[in-house]
Amino acid sequence: MARKRTLNLRCPICKKPVKSKDVEFPFCSERCRTIDLGKWASGAYVISSPVQDTSDSVSAAMRDNSDDED
Repeated sequence: MARKRTLNLRCPICKKPVKSKDVEFPFCSERCRTIDLGKWASGAYVISSPVQDTSDSVSAAMRDNSDDED
């Protein structure tokens, strides 16, 4: 008989255990959900470095290489 896998999920704010079927999932309470929303609204969550699209530079490099071969 196969055993059911259980994940130990925790609230991202206070780290209390949370069940995936809880109403406030992935948070443990409305309080933690509101704290998280406040962090988003105030800009506390940011990407530390700018994301660069490398597909443009790769395409340009491939065009340059094909021009050199002619």
